[in-house]
Amino acid sequence: MRDYYQQFRQVETTIIAIAPIGSEQVKSYWEEAGIPFIGNPDYAHTIAKLYRQQVKLLKMGRMPAMVLIDKHGIMRMAHYSDSMSDYISVEDLLVQIRHLNDENGLC
Repeated sequence: MRDYYQQFRQVETTIIAIAPIGSEQVKSYWEEAGIPFIGNPDYAHTIAKLYRQQVKLLKMGRMPAMVLIDKHGIMRMAHYSDSMSDYISVEDLLVQIRHLNDENGLC
């Protein structure tokens, strides 16, 4: 997501990464990695539970999840990964965002 940050900005998208670690760890990691978008700590898994993000202890813990929420606060798409390598491609995600923007007259 970091490498494509400007493409997301061009389609008026805010990225918020929910991290299963504490706030000091998020701050440190974000600074070291030069991540330009928001990192939100979720050590107590409150947000993960709210969005029903899966935890599979035999597969490294919390599974990746990608959620698109439109400008009106409505969840429009969710992809819950089955493994740590199960991701939506950035290209496909940008297509989804453009579609939502066109559909809602936001672009």
